Amino acid sequence: MVDLPDKSAAFIDWYLAVVEEAHLTDKRYAVKGMNIWTPYGFAARRNLDRVIVREIEATGSLPVEFPALIPANEFAKEKEHIKGFDAQVFWITKGGESELDIPLVLRPTSETAMYPVFALWVRSHRDLPLNVYQIVNVFRYETKTTRPFLRVREIHFFEEHTCQADEAHATERVRSNLAAFRKMAEAYALPHLAIRRPDWDKFPGAHVSIALDTPVGGARTLQLGTVHLYQENFSGPYGIRYEAADGSSHLVHQTTFGLSERLLGAIVAVHGDRKGAVFPSPVAPYEVVIVPIVGTGGGDAPRTAAAELRDRLLHAGRRVYLDDGEERPGAKFYRWELQGVPLRLDVGRREAESRSATAVDRLGRRGTVAFDRAETEVADRLREFDRALAERADDAFRAAFAPARGLDELAGSSQVRYLSWCGTEECGHRIETAIDGALLGTPEGETPFTGGTPGPCIACGRSDGARWAFAAHPL
Repeated sequence: MVDLPDKSAAFIDWYLAVVEEAHLTDKRYAVKGMNIWTPYGFAARRNLDRVIVREIEATGSLPVEFPALIPANEFAKEKEHIKGFDAQVFWITKGGESELDIPLVLRPTSETAMYPVFALWVRSHRDLPLNVYQIVNVFRYETKTTRPFLRVREIHFFEEHTCQADEAHATERVRSNLAAFRKMAEAYALPHLAIRRPDWDKFPGAHVSIALDTPVGGARTLQLGTVHLYQENFSGPYGIRYEAADGSSHLVHQTTFGLSERLLGAIVAVHGDRKGAVFPSPVAPYEVVIVPIVGTGGGDAPRTAAAELRDRLLHAGRRVYLDDGEERPGAKFYRWELQGVPLRLDVGRREAESRSATAVDRLGRRGTVAFDRAETEVADRLREFDRALAERADDAFRAAFAPARGLDELAGSSQVRYLSWCGTEECGHRIETAIDGALLGTPEGETPFTGGTPGPCIACGRSDGARWAFAAHPL
């Protein structure tokens, strides 16, 4: 058994230990920051993707897949974009033994890969809106300390790219993306904030960047994803135009929506505890693990009954695993708690005789499940587990925030701080210096506090233009 570090006292050490001991990834690949997806981690990622696909396709977005290599001349067309990404890209300069006439960029994100083709796809107002997405790997030369799922060089990435007729339609698409993510986050039991980033922290080439942030302990936050409004910043350089019904020609307005494997890291960070990972049932590689407990003289009855229970649940569409290995029951209980399985069903001699398994969920609540009602009773227990997990996460989320009424309150902060900011970059940087972190930006929608009207800016004391903002230590 592994003695995990204390989550509150040594969060990063705890996180790295849980990711490794739960067998979610293997870091021992020869290229730093490019990790191996193990079977257990891959299953969790696949379930995350299913939720993303379900919710984004419900908004009318369609799947595509573009090549991973981008010619340097296309990459260079959007100057702000290349300025923001130039230091993070992998370059390919040779093909076999020959130097390439035009170097290639290994996709860091896909604006410069997709938009030359969008200029061919979009000709008329009848071609709009164009809403497409892909789930692919992207590559960024991360120079900071790499951490599994949170900061890597090869990233499992969802990206939606859209073309809209005008800014009003593009703004509506941004709202649609934020609503879609709220539904995804419900499945992941991840409370979060939508925060409009300040101008100095926007995605290169974006007019507006809205980040999806969640607190993960202390004053730390994790960015789960982003939604961007580009206006014509990309359609101009790439010539993405359409002919309106009256015959006039217009550049399209564009948006993007990006999520990555950070979602899996966030689930570990938010829900995990002193025993290890905790998975909400929509994401869990196994929703249910069945452990037959064979005692001396018990015969094969527990194994036979456990196998019957497994078959019933598999037939009902559940992701279920029968742990019939040689380990002692206690070691199995510990391992499945560490790996975050929502529900464990134990079947010993007495359970086999009574045809009712002992049920223990990952939050430690116990009960029984009758074999002849297993399908409905397991569904009820998983539903109740997800509800309780979401409540626990929401309580921790609300407790993560505290007001700051002056710069002196930010130093050494142990919570995410909300504060009044005048909106100027100068004051924003003063706030960042005081907290030794980042001014995340201003709320886009609901907040976890009822702070009323913001007072004077905590940096300069001016009231004109004051708005609520958040400051924290981003991971």
